[in-house]
Amino acid sequence: MLRPRIKPEVMSPVGGFPQLKAAVEAGADAVFFGVNPARGAGRADGAGFHARAKVGFDAEALPEIMRSLHARGVQGFVTFNVLVFDRELRDAERQLMALAEAGVDALIVQDHGVARLAHEICPDLPIHGSTQMSITSAEGAEHARRFGASRVVLGRELSLKDIERIAGQTDVELETFVHGALCVSYSGQCFSSEAWGGRSANRGQCAQACRLPYDLLVDGEERDLGDARYLLSPGDLYALHQVPELVRIGVNCLKIEGRYKDAEFVALTTAAYRQAVDEAWAGLPLSITPQQEQDLEQVYSRGLAPHFMAGTNHQTVVRGRAPRHRGVRVGTVRGVTERGVLAELTEPLKPGDGLVFDPANWRAPEGREEGGFLYGLWQDGQQTEDVRAGGVYELRFGRGAVDGSRVRPGDPVWRTHDPSLNARVKPLIEAGDPVYTRPIRAGFVGHVGQPPQLTLTDEAGHRFTARLPEPLSPARNRALDEAGLREQLGKLGGTGYHLAGLNADLRGEGFLPISALNGLRREAVEGLTALRAAAPVRRIEGRLSEALGAPTAPQQQSASPRLHVLVRTPEQLDAALAEAPESITLDYLELYGLKPSVERVKAAGIAVRVASPRILKPTEQNLQKFLLSLDAGILVRSGGLLEGLQGSDAALTGDFSLNAANVLTARALLELGLERLTPTHDLNAQQITELAGLVGPERLEVIAYGHLPVFHTEHCVFCRFLSDGTDYTNCGHPCESHRVALRDERGRTHPVMADVGCRNTVFEGRPQVAAPHLKDWLAAGLRDLRLEFVHESPEGVREVIRAHRAFLNGEMSVSGLEAALSGLSDGGTTEGSLFVPHDFGLLDALPVV
Repeated sequence: MLRPRIKPEVMSPVGGFPQLKAAVEAGADAVFFGVNPARGAGRADGAGFHARAKVGFDAEALPEIMRSLHARGVQGFVTFNVLVFDRELRDAERQLMALAEAGVDALIVQDHGVARLAHEICPDLPIHGSTQMSITSAEGAEHARRFGASRVVLGRELSLKDIERIAGQTDVELETFVHGALCVSYSGQCFSSEAWGGRSANRGQCAQACRLPYDLLVDGEERDLGDARYLLSPGDLYALHQVPELVRIGVNCLKIEGRYKDAEFVALTTAAYRQAVDEAWAGLPLSITPQQEQDLEQVYSRGLAPHFMAGTNHQTVVRGRAPRHRGVRVGTVRGVTERGVLAELTEPLKPGDGLVFDPANWRAPEGREEGGFLYGLWQDGQQTEDVRAGGVYELRFGRGAVDGSRVRPGDPVWRTHDPSLNARVKPLIEAGDPVYTRPIRAGFVGHVGQPPQLTLTDEAGHRFTARLPEPLSPARNRALDEAGLREQLGKLGGTGYHLAGLNADLRGEGFLPISALNGLRREAVEGLTALRAAAPVRRIEGRLSEALGAPTAPQQQSASPRLHVLVRTPEQLDAALAEAPESITLDYLELYGLKPSVERVKAAGIAVRVASPRILKPTEQNLQKFLLSLDAGILVRSGGLLEGLQGSDAALTGDFSLNAANVLTARALLELGLERLTPTHDLNAQQITELAGLVGPERLEVIAYGHLPVFHTEHCVFCRFLSDGTDYTNCGHPCESHRVALRDERGRTHPVMADVGCRNTVFEGRPQVAAPHLKDWLAAGLRDLRLEFVHESPEGVREVIRAHRAFLNGEMSVSGLEAALSGLSDGGTTEGSLFVPHDFGLLDALPVV
């Protein structure tokens, strides 16, 4: 598919007004931000429907923000990128209508049902599928289009080749991240905050568990990894040098991550990518200077690199030494003196620089690092300002700032703060007049005897014409000419415009005073600006009640519940077959073992399903054909795969990773051929009960026992820490011969498993059990219960199945089931994401219609 060549937008993150100003003056084409609704009009916790709960603008300020952005030729995209619960749908509808009325240029949406609702409320308002939709293929993009999206934000784990393949297979607009923090988990597929913090990354409350230290356990034994302790903390994305390729491919928008970052970060990154896009579009080589690149590293960096965009190299994505801003490496400690620290410098330093000594070589990450603001540098006993790279200097700090006993030779020295950086960025963040200007073209008509007129036209096609009331008089001396017009009409200082072209239609030798021409220019500029700033005229209509509609009549429920079992090893399969559940789902790492296992389950007279990967990249689409060839049901974990399976006759069940959090999404997904659907792990037990009432309990399959998949990541722990390889082609496949787990700071261990695409899933070590809620679920008509196994032994599989069966047969109480399951797990069990907060019942329920 031939995509039209288009100059990509540069889109900047905005967390507040200083960042907004910085982005506009540095040349952003678009900004993205969250909106916090008026009190009582947002989510249950009072936050807005966006994934950065601590930043954003108040709803009351939004209309003026949009007017000011549009006046400067900048688009404003509002993030609505969280899963929305049923009890919040009314408030979500009201906020969607308010955003449309305020003139926002697009909504960035995660929730499929809400995306469709927003499109129906205001068809003229573009919908962008958020990166939380986990889109990594053209099929995923088309799946998002089905729900109203005209643009999708691609996963940060894609390479340039992947992006180009997608661009060649769909005409949906594509947006990709080029700079900023990387999540270790696929966005939208991280449940670590849900599991360990009682909060949800899919609700804008990421607890950043990936930035914590972990020990690596290999086959039950701790592995010494030297200075690598932050095993899931990636470096930051830096794709400035990939911009020419992204322009060539036809990506529509380049996105900078960082709504929590300050104005300096926004200004520097925006200016750099603005320059890179302009030069690439003009066919010029990138002219970013070494100082500019160092400034990008200095302002905020955990270590900058293109990472996945340049291709897979598991040795570089996660260094593991530190999880925080490091800045620029400036030297190495060579010794400690009575008054300071001796360091061999690789970069010049000056008083006022903020330095930190990195002790990861020799001590655990607990406790603060030593460092402070540099007081001065000494060499040969003399204070010096002649500081050069390669020299050894004594670094001195304020009294008591640095404890020399906690600094050792060999420690890297990092500059975390450079006061001179502020001077370089100050023109952008403290500008009085507009710094970045947009081009306009002028058309002047001056016919002697007729009123002169000036028409200004901007890039977007806005056009305004100003006319003088009096006709143009004949010239006595110097007549109007094009050069004089260009000089006067080009005086656009303070306006946000620059003159890009002039068409002068002059007839006769006319005269016009400079004051009159300047007045005409000012009137035209003001008129054009007002035209640009005006809110768009849109048709906006509430559609939630219609979208809810009347549900399908519930089917007659059988008296007995059905147990479905998911296993991950042939040994677990042996145990499951002996217990004869309603169905068995095979979730194997090794595809070649699937066919015989499928046949074994069929031979036992048990329904069989195979679990799909959660992520499918453009080169992995043959997996769909393989799964269909097994002649088994499919547990669908990817929206792109669900799109690709449209029209097939396979029995499909949607899994938790489709992120169905409300009735709108659940119904929409079920309409795509799913027999049943497992709700997202973001729902608590009562929300699952209520969803059953809204979609029909027979359409849901709920997980009664399993290990929460806390991280699902492209980063391969096996390859990074058990090999010297870069990817599956040269790593030796340690995932096939070793069992790996991560031990957290509380001493709990969490198994790590690889899938067919070499992606890793880190599972919560303790099983999450629904025992306290099973009676309520059964009373609500839920009959399909799934038991999922990760690292359980065959005997453990049998015991878990038997315990649940005993409870369902009335042979075991709730407390008995809880005790039995807890006794089967070394670390006990957890209620996890199913926990119902004590105040949950105070929220307004969505009426069961």
